[in-house]
Amino acid sequence: MARGEKVIGKPINRVDGLLKVTGAARYAAEAQVKNVAHGVLVLSTIAKGRVTSIDTAAAEKAPGVLAVISHRNAPKVALPDKAKASVDPEVGRPLQPLQDDRVHYHGQPIAVVVADTLEKAMHAATLVKAEYREERAALDFAAAAKRAFRPTPSKGDGGTKKPTDYSRGEPDKALAAAEVRLEHTYTHPDEHHNPMEMHATLAVWEGDKLTLYDKTQWVDNVQAQVAAAFGIPAEDVRVLSPFVGGAFGSALRAWSHVFIAALAAREVRRPVKLMLTRAQMYTVPGYRPHAVQKVALGATREGKLTAIRHEGTQQTSTFEEYKESLLNPTHFLYACPNVSTRYRLAAINVNTPASMRAPGEASGVYALECALDELAYTLKIDPVELRLLNHADADPQTGKPWSSKSLKECYKKGAEKFGWARRKPKPRSMHEGRLLVGYGMATATWPTHRRPATALVRILADGSAVVRTAASDIGPGTYTVMTQIAADALGLPVARVRFELGDSRMPQAPVQGGSMTVASVGSAVHEAALAARDRVLALASDDNGSPLHRAKADQVAVEDGRLFLKDKPASGETYRDVLKRHRKETVEATRESKPGEEVKKFSMHAFGAHFIEVRVDPDLGTVRVGRVVTALAAGRIINPKTAHSQAIGGVVGGLGMALLEETVRDSRNGRVVNSNLADYHVPVNADVPDLDAFFVDEEDVHANPLGAKGLAELSLVGVAAAVANAVYHATGKRVRDLPITPDKLL
Repeated sequence: MARGEKVIGKPINRVDGLLKVTGAARYAAEAQVKNVAHGVLVLSTIAKGRVTSIDTAAAEKAPGVLAVISHRNAPKVALPDKAKASVDPEVGRPLQPLQDDRVHYHGQPIAVVVADTLEKAMHAATLVKAEYREERAALDFAAAAKRAFRPTPSKGDGGTKKPTDYSRGEPDKALAAAEVRLEHTYTHPDEHHNPMEMHATLAVWEGDKLTLYDKTQWVDNVQAQVAAAFGIPAEDVRVLSPFVGGAFGSALRAWSHVFIAALAAREVRRPVKLMLTRAQMYTVPGYRPHAVQKVALGATREGKLTAIRHEGTQQTSTFEEYKESLLNPTHFLYACPNVSTRYRLAAINVNTPASMRAPGEASGVYALECALDELAYTLKIDPVELRLLNHADADPQTGKPWSSKSLKECYKKGAEKFGWARRKPKPRSMHEGRLLVGYGMATATWPTHRRPATALVRILADGSAVVRTAASDIGPGTYTVMTQIAADALGLPVARVRFELGDSRMPQAPVQGGSMTVASVGSAVHEAALAARDRVLALASDDNGSPLHRAKADQVAVEDGRLFLKDKPASGETYRDVLKRHRKETVEATRESKPGEEVKKFSMHAFGAHFIEVRVDPDLGTVRVGRVVTALAAGRIINPKTAHSQAIGGVVGGLGMALLEETVRDSRNGRVVNSNLADYHVPVNADVPDLDAFFVDEEDVHANPLGAKGLAELSLVGVAAAVANAVYHATGKRVRDLPITPDKLL
C-alpha cells in the first residue's frame, strides 16, 4: 500500500486473523481461571406443568459434586421488569431460572449440578430425577393459530404506541377490482442457530464483585441485567467477551444459563463454568420462529401492482410476546397505492424465539418475493421486469426520499453477471442432460439501523494509538474495520493502531445485531479519532517551537502519524514529537455518536438482488444449487474482503433456509427430536455452489458519517425466495412450504 494511502475501502486481512487460526484467541469457555468448577444443566422432560418432586440425593453423593441447585434451594434471583433491554420482548416475563416449580416447555432448565470436573458433573446430572404434575400443553401451531392474538403495540418515538397492523389506500376494494388477482399461503418451520461456539459462561465472584466471561453480543446488557437480578451495582459486574465464535442473534439476550452460572458460583464459593451442549442449544437460546403467511396481490394486465394484502401468524412462547418485523418490507418494497398487513402471534409451549440472522425480513420477504414471482408467471412478464415496473422511487410508506438506493443497478448488474437473458420463460423448458434447470431471482432489503455508541481513542507516547469500545465481534470483522476507520482518521498505518472491544468497562456500545455496528460504533470511533488527532494538533499549534504554530485543523494533513501543513508538505512533526516535547504519556478523546435529524428526513435501507440457478433430478426430486450471483448495495464498503465474507455467509444461510433447515418437535411433548448436527441439516461445502457476491458502488452521505449501511442481514434476505422461484422454473411445481425437500417435489 502506498505511503499515506487511505485504508478504508481496502481488502486488508483481519487484524485478529492470526490469533484465530493459531488458536490464541480465547473464547468464553477458554478463559483461564484457577479452581474452576463445572456446571451442567438438568432439563425438564414435559412441556407444561409443575415439578412436584426432585430427587437429588444420588447426585449429591456422587464423587466430586459440590452442589445440586434447583427451585427448592436456589436463592432468589429475579430479573426486574425495569431491567429489560431492547433485545427482550416488551411484553411478558423472561424465564426466571430455578425460581419456582413451573415448567413452560420441554427442555427448560430445572436444576444445575456443580462438580469439580465436567465429567463428574455430567454423570451426576443423569442421577437427578424429577416428577411432575403434567398439564395439557399447547403444542399444535395450527390449533394455536386459531386463537392467535394481535401483539401489544411497541413503544415508538416519544413513548407513543406503534400499531402492529398497517394499511394505506383501499386494499380490499382494489383487490376486488383488480384485473389480475392471486392469493397463496407460504410457510417455513422453526430454524435453530448452530454456531461453531456453543453458549458458555464462566462466573467468578470476588467478594461482592462478579466477573463473567460470557459468549454475548452485548456485554453492557449482560452487565446491567445480571447486576439487577442479583441486586448489586452495575459497576460491580464486569463482563468480558473478546471473541465470539458465531452467534447470528442467539447471543443478543442474556439467557437463563448466564444467571444460573453466576448463581451457582456464588453458592459453591468458587468459579463455575457452564457451557451448553449442542442439544441444549435447541432449548435454552431462541430460534427463528415458525410462520404462516398469506399474500394476496392485485395487478393490471400490464403488471402494475394495484393492491397487496399480506397477513402473517408467527410462533411465540406462552410467557413472552416475541415479535418480528415480518411484514415491514411489504410496506415499502414496491410502489403500490393500496397495501394492508396484518400480524398475529400464536402462543405455544416452547421456549421464546429470538432474532436469527435477518429476523423478520428473511421470513417476510420470502413470502412476498415468491408471490411476485407467481404474479410474473401469471402475467407472462419477466420477473426482473415486473420488479422494475413496480420500483419505488421514494418510500411509499412515508413519502420520504431514500438516503440512497441502487436497487435498479443491482437488478441490472446481477442479471448481466448471471446471464439472466439466457432464461427460457416457460417452466420445465431448460435441461442439462436429464436434469431440469431453473433460474430464479428475488429482491433483498434490510433497514439501515444506527444507535448511540461511544469510543475512546488514546494516542500513546510512541505515536501509536489504542481504541476502545464495549462492542462485540461475532465474526463480521469488527476488529479489522474499526482499526481501518481509526487509522484513516488518525493518519496512522494499520499496524500502529490497536483496537480493543468486548469489555463492559470500556465505553458504551450497542448490541452487535441488526447490522448496525459499523454505522453506530464506527461513527463513534471516527469522531473520537478525529478529536484525539485535533488535541495533539492543538498542543502543536499553541507551541512557538512547533512548525505547526498557530495552524488550524483545516490547514493540517496527517500521514503516517506526521502532522504537516497541507501547502508545505516538508513542514510538520510526528505525534511522538509533540507528546515528547509536552512531556505527555498519552493524549486521548472520548466521543459519543448518535443518530440526528437525518432519520426524520430520509428513509434508509440497503437493497440487493439474488440470481440463482438450480438443477433438479426429475426422478429423485433432489435439488442442487448450481450458481448464485448476488448484487448488493450497502453504502460505503469499509473492507471488501470482510464484507464479501459476510455476503457469502448470508447467502449460504439462505440456502439452508430454502433447502435444509427445519427443527422437528415431537407433537406429544414438544421435544426437539433433531437437536444435533447429524439430524438438523445445515449447508456444508458440497451444498455450496459457485457463489459470486459483489457490491454495487453506492455513496450515501445521509445515513451516518461513514456512509455505511447494514450488510450481514441483507445478504440472507431473499435467498430462500430466489431458490424457490428457481425450483418452480425448473420443475413447474410451486413449493410454498420450506424447506424444499424431495418429498415435496415427487
